[in-house]
Amino acid sequence: MASVFEVPDEVWEEVEPLCPRSRPRPTGRPRVADRAAFDAIVFVLVTGTAWRHVPPELGCSGVTA
Repeated sequence: MASVFEVPDEVWEEVEPLCPRSRPRPTGRPRVADRAAFDAIVFVLVTGTAWRHVPPELGCSGVTA
């Protein structure tokens, strides 16, 4: 699914190695993809929107990001 807002692949390739490796969690909600969370964070920084207004089409909420 194409995102409403997505950072360029070149930027993601620089950031991805800096993300901590995820460990399996036996309980709780499933982990949101690192790329989706990063897209949401950059979306808020670029647009200046409030975290509560992060569009669900990004793949995660502002609370999750």
